[in-house]
Amino acid sequence: MEILDPNVAAEVADKLLEIQAIRLQPDQPFTWASGWKSPIYCDNRLSLSFPEVRNLIKSHLVKAVQHYFPHAEAIAGVATAGIPQGALMANDLDLPFLYVRSKPKGHGMENMIEGKVTPGQKVVVVEDLVSTGGSSLKAAQDLKNAGFEVLGMVAIFSYGFDVAAQNFENAGIKLICLCDYEAMLPRAVARNYVSEQVLESLESWRKAPQEWNPQA
Repeated sequence: MEILDPNVAAEVADKLLEIQAIRLQPDQPFTWASGWKSPIYCDNRLSLSFPEVRNLIKSHLVKAVQHYFPHAEAIAGVATAGIPQGALMANDLDLPFLYVRSKPKGHGMENMIEGKVTPGQKVVVVEDLVSTGGSSLKAAQDLKNAGFEVLGMVAIFSYGFDVAAQNFENAGIKLICLCDYEAMLPRAVARNYVSEQVLESLESWRKAPQEWNPQA
């Protein structure tokens, strides 16, 4: 798991915080479906409503593909949040676009992959947010099962969990992110979204989210 560029990470963090796509509430944590308490809520789909931010993200994702995966022959979005940015990227790169469902369509052709399936085609997967990597890697495996050659994955933001890094390493898939939790925190402090006093607690959440105690 790599960050595209520290300056890009800072720029993207600033924009996501500004439009409240990233919200930090260490004193009133969010509860995830897993039951984990979390000081952060990240919804990068909000960026689609802000043309400047949307285009900034798209341009950096395009650069990530051009730099790390120059032999890409197609772009595949992970449904649903990876679809819009993936389509925008594919348009700029002049490449075919397709997307991967979380489960097969319940009627018609019952497709798992929407778009032209071309076995042997080199594809880069696009994700908006990576937590543990489970759903992202499932999409990559579905593409492999359909005959695609998965070159790697690009994402807007990652929580930077160790388990995610291990999962991607085990799967043999390179992940490039524009920004992650660790890069975002100093920007949140610098722009007064959170105080420096809660920084230690916020940092401890990333290392052990299942054990994090907001009162500690």
